[in-house]
Formats: sequence, C-alpha cells, structure tokens
Amino acid sequence: MLTVLRAGQAEAGFAALQYDDQIGKLAVVGAGMRTSSGVSAQLFRALSDAGINIEMISTSEIRISVVTRADTLADAMRVVHTAFGLDGDAEAVVYAGTGR
Repeated sequence: MLTVLRAGQAEAGFAALQYDDQIGKLAVVGAGMRTSSGVSAQLFRALSDAGINIEMISTSEIRISVVTRADTLADAMRVVHTAFGLDGDAEAVVYAGTGR
C-alpha cells in the first residue's frame, strides 16, 4: 500500500507520507447519541482518568471515534465499557430498528 501511495505522490500532490502501524481505533456508536448530551464528555473523561492519550478524534451524529496507541487500546476499551455501564452483570437490552 505504501509503495502505491508513494508512486502516486507527484500526481496527487502531497508533500510527505507518514505511516504508523502501532495505533488503534475505539468508537462509541449509537443512534441515541443524537438526543443524549454528555456522551463525548463521559468518553473523554474516562480515557483521561485512565491516562490514555487520544491522538485523533472523529465524530458524527451517532459516532465518536478516537485513535490511541495500540498498546493502550485494550485498557481504553475496558474503561469506556465501565464508564457507560457495559461491564455489569445485567443482561444487555438491544433495540433494533430499520437502520434509518
């Protein structure tokens, strides 16, 4: 992939190419995020309290994605699960819809 990108550098017009295979992405996704305030704050606070650095953030109406170092990804997942109450003993309830 890097070889293909470098081959097209002059045509595409980018100055440099950086590659890092030691990152991972964690996403919080849900249609209810449109109407629930504080989801971002809850996510960022949980990661901050655990000392997990966020390198990049991407958002939409129903998704918040963060990029962090690969070696902290498992810890990030655990603390976010805890922050949103997804690590309890209670059975999860899933509401299905049309996907629209």
